[in-house]
Amino acid sequence: MDELKVYDEDGDLLMDAAKVAKKVVVVPAGDPRSAAVSDRLRIVWGQHLLSDLLDGRYRTVVCGINDDDNGRGVLGELLKLIPTSQWTLESATSYAKMFRNAVAMHAAEDREPYVLKFDLDRLLILALLRPAGRDHFTLEDLFRGFRTVAKMLQGRRDRQPAATVSFLGAKSNRLIDHRGESPSFESVLDAMYKGGFTGDVYPPPGMWELGTTGVYPTFPFPESLDRMRQGNC
Repeated sequence: MDELKVYDEDGDLLMDAAKVAKKVVVVPAGDPRSAAVSDRLRIVWGQHLLSDLLDGRYRTVVCGINDDDNGRGVLGELLKLIPTSQWTLESATSYAKMFRNAVAMHAAEDREPYVLKFDLDRLLILALLRPAGRDHFTLEDLFRGFRTVAKMLQGRRDRQPAATVSFLGAKSNRLIDHRGESPSFESVLDAMYKGGFTGDVYPPPGMWELGTTGVYPTFPFPESLDRMRQGNC
């Protein structure tokens, strides 16, 4: 079998992984010779979400929103970058506040988070509204929010394909676990998956520097990982 090369000329030598500062090591999973339809999350390592959204690779994106300040989040960036949108950062935040006030008056018994829709013509934003009185989301919020998102996507081919932010490292709408700390990426994926979401997930760019840890391209992860955790390598 001929030797496989990635780059022309001396590119493979110049791009020796040991010399590259920012990198991820993607571990293959499954058998490429067999395929079956299965519900899973695809993890998009090394790609920029905003660029992929502007290129039209997705019809729907999931992110967070609050009723105070969204200037440092993905929502604010999208509203600035998509010229056909009639929404602005100010109007979206105002809508979130108006929705919050209406819910408090007429449906206070409903469980949060709610999912707000922003149709930017070529892109649909499904924004999880951060629960009232908090400066963060929890994993339970994520599970419930993505359960609603999954229902909004079910049977709607016009809303596919769909992608989501990871909510990790967020500035406007941070995510914490039961200890008040940032959860693992695996815990985030688990909450989304158990909620019924099966789209693409974009890890935070900070994870591109974890070159000493092998990562999988899909979730659920292979059973072999659990066996290794149990000491049954």
